[in-house]
Amino acid sequence: MAQNTKLFSGVSVLFAIVEAGTIAGAAEALDLSPSGVSRALQRLEQRVGARLLARTTRSLSLTDEGRRFYEEVGPHLAGIEDAATRAASSTQKVQGRLRINIDPYFSRVVLAKHLTSFLAQYPELSVQLIMRDSTGDLVADGFDLALRFGEPPVGSFVARKLTETRVITVASPAYLKRHTKPRHPKEVEKHDCIDFYDAANGRPYEWEVRRKKEVVPLRVKGRLLVSDSGTLLNACEAGAGIAQILEIGCEQLLRSGRLVELFPDWSDERFPLYAIYPSRHHRAAKVRAFIDFVIKILGDNERGS
Repeated sequence: MAQNTKLFSGVSVLFAIVEAGTIAGAAEALDLSPSGVSRALQRLEQRVGARLLARTTRSLSLTDEGRRFYEEVGPHLAGIEDAATRAASSTQKVQGRLRINIDPYFSRVVLAKHLTSFLAQYPELSVQLIMRDSTGDLVADGFDLALRFGEPPVGSFVARKLTETRVITVASPAYLKRHTKPRHPKEVEKHDCIDFYDAANGRPYEWEVRRKKEVVPLRVKGRLLVSDSGTLLNACEAGAGIAQILEIGCEQLLRSGRLVELFPDWSDERFPLYAIYPSRHHRAAKVRAFIDFVIKILGDNERGS
């Protein structure tokens, strides 16, 4: 038990260093001396048998081993702290302003229709949904949390995976009526396709399909490039071309036949949705309430309700 306690203490020190960016900052946050923080880090590195931080006179950064350790342990440590916070703050009131950096697609296609219910549930809470193409600096921009698709940034953030959604290739009945339905993913390269703009990289998203471990890259051609998810869905439904979309939020379009999934056997690519917090510490009741609400929405989505 004593060894487990020391290991947990060392992990807490490592996370404090990453969040603060310096040994001195971590020492202040933990109310320890800088030398005490350094010793705790050294003991942790000895325990795991790897150097976790690269230290120079000017900066600290995670090593490759340290980054893997940080990413794997982070959700468990966050879960422990969440449980402790909920136990200590079970009567804390959900109120004030909740400012969220949110993925535009998720906000428009999944969340928007449920906001009335959330606001009615918490009448003393106001919500600001700010659509952004990237996480950015949550602290500097005054965000309580972010909801983003894709892998979260590494740094002084804590990320909690909420769900994974399939990436699927679709077309409308109108398009398929005018063109021969592709039987294999590679045949998509001969069709009109709708590209989606990747703001992070300044170019269209690359196309591919996956079946278990088999990955087939697709070099598609298209005269239409969009940066808005609503435009992508509406244009695809109207027959402008074949598109790759996230299944989440489009279940009704598929169930009603307004969009047709072309390659159900080639849809093993998954895209994660994360809740990203500026810090592990002092997570407010309003943040927990919103995340719980989103998790409920996602569960209802999967059940088709």
